[in-house]
Amino acid sequence: MNSPAPALRCAILDDYQGVALSSADWSRVEGRGDGRVEVRVLREHLTDREALVAAVEDCEILVVMRERTPLDAELLARLPRLRLIVTSGMRNASVDVAAARARGVTVCGTDSSPVPPTELTWALILGLARQTHVEGRAMREGGPWQSTVGMDLAGRTLGLVGLGKIGGRVARIGLAFGMDVVAWSPHLTDERAAEHGVRRAASLPGLLGAADVVSLHLVLSDRTRGLLGEPELRAMRSHAYLVNTSRAGLVDGPALLRALREGWIAGAGLDVYETEPLPADDPLRTLPNVLALPHLGYVTEANYARYFGQAVEDIEAFLAGAPVRELS
Repeated sequence: MNSPAPALRCAILDDYQGVALSSADWSRVEGRGDGRVEVRVLREHLTDREALVAAVEDCEILVVMRERTPLDAELLARLPRLRLIVTSGMRNASVDVAAARARGVTVCGTDSSPVPPTELTWALILGLARQTHVEGRAMREGGPWQSTVGMDLAGRTLGLVGLGKIGGRVARIGLAFGMDVVAWSPHLTDERAAEHGVRRAASLPGLLGAADVVSLHLVLSDRTRGLLGEPELRAMRSHAYLVNTSRAGLVDGPALLRALREGWIAGAGLDVYETEPLPADDPLRTLPNVLALPHLGYVTEANYARYFGQAVEDIEAFLAGAPVRELS
């Protein structure tokens, strides 16, 4: 009698909240000794390469969440058993897809809804406008009763850098608040802007100089990295707020710190950072004019069900020899 084939090993990385297994039906791929999959969860983010390799070097499958753990060529070379990477979303800049393919590793993605980051963008805009982080802290700590005066959004100008799936949704909500919405991106046309009921800014500096709230919604690339540097931040109004739920690399980090400390802008609402988790001693955690969140833009029940549910589908399809949602 033949012995059953050993199970493949699958590691789910960076499950901070411990919800990966409850967000999908993993029994569809789990099993021991029958050629199916043994699933393990790593809740802690492993920044040390040696620790990471030790934790997953026996795995044939890795499931990664967004850009939490980079999988570059050097790391992939140290994982000779790896056969499949599943990432949430259909784009992950921290996975070297070309290096993976060169090693015969299949890389698959999942769908991702633009609704959760749209909603969180507005949580940050509203929080900044009404200074909820300041007033909430005062309530908890026995501070002053009403110490700030909020910004009215109706009649103000919302500047959107990017008018794609998320930016377009943010625009509609801005219009519902009675805001004047203006948008800019490298290839935005008047016609496309009009489809969303907004005006197209002739230039990025023009948008920055006119907006009371600036919200970023561009894909990070070589062309957009550092798009907002010192000149651009100085072009903003001193009472204006910057909101970034897209990618930290769109903004020059040292320039942003200076802008916040020296009052070039009134404040920032941030959900993305160059290093995540954000180090405990990072000044962005403590600056009084920063409303900072721990990259929650995509973190909702429905989105997690989508991510992990389709991760299971990706693994099933791979095991059947017909991968789906492959990244190129």
